[in-house]
Amino acid sequence: MREVLVVANRTLGGVKLLDAVRARAAAGDVRFRLVVPQTKPAAGLVIYDEAVRESAQARVDLAMSAVTGEGIDATGEVGDPDPFLATMDAVAERRPDEIIVSTHPATQSGWLRRDLIERIENASGLPVEHIVTDIEQEGLPVKVTLVIASKTASGEELIERLKQKAAPGGGTRPAGLGHLFIAVVPQQNRAGTAPREARARLAAMLDRLHAAGLLSSGMIGDPDPYTATLNALELFRVDDVVISTLPGERSGWMRSDLIERVRHATAAKVEHVVVDLRDPATAAPVAS
Repeated sequence: MREVLVVANRTLGGVKLLDAVRARAAAGDVRFRLVVPQTKPAAGLVIYDEAVRESAQARVDLAMSAVTGEGIDATGEVGDPDPFLATMDAVAERRPDEIIVSTHPATQSGWLRRDLIERIENASGLPVEHIVTDIEQEGLPVKVTLVIASKTASGEELIERLKQKAAPGGGTRPAGLGHLFIAVVPQQNRAGTAPREARARLAAMLDRLHAAGLLSSGMIGDPDPYTATLNALELFRVDDVVISTLPGERSGWMRSDLIERVRHATAAKVEHVVVDLRDPATAAPVAS
């Protein structure tokens, strides 16, 4: 069986890359290994290393769910922050027959400014196909919704709203196109137990979304929900944002005017979903 190594990060999900994978899969007797190098955001925005790794893992999870759902034989991993080292590590481990590298256009790609394609060709001795994807111009074949929630992450109103958005015709794109959800659960504070508590909320939320058949992955975020949201908007290209809070003055996020601050920070549509956890009918248990 032939093995194809696919190296991509922010262009993952682009139509040209998906078409290349599907064409090879249609020929049969092939499996794919996806490597997503960790990529830090643009200079001037500080994001802790764990968030960078988790954003790459979210891309892996979403890509694996999408391609395996089409019956394509594929596995994936998060790679070294240096895309050349990430590729060569995978070459040494997997011994692929060919490599596909997906990048932004030259004017936008830090990978190309480092002559990545030529370096991989010279070091690996393998055929390398370079696929250029301009995500901003071409868009993605799916709708991507960023979901920001903490205490309300598994609230019934939120889960039901996301299910509605994923239903045919429920979003802003035509029926028939897929829908991805990227969940971010900010930590409650900077205490040592905060990451574990945030992961529990994230796991409970993703369990409910997966049970509903929704393609989703996620990460925990900075304790400041505004910072966590901006970090995610830097790391992912999204079509819209859903922010879930407690009602009115019971919500610290509302008291800090989070919704309007995010609306002023992004061109994406921002939707606010209120969850009243005091109503047993609308609250779901959080995983331990």
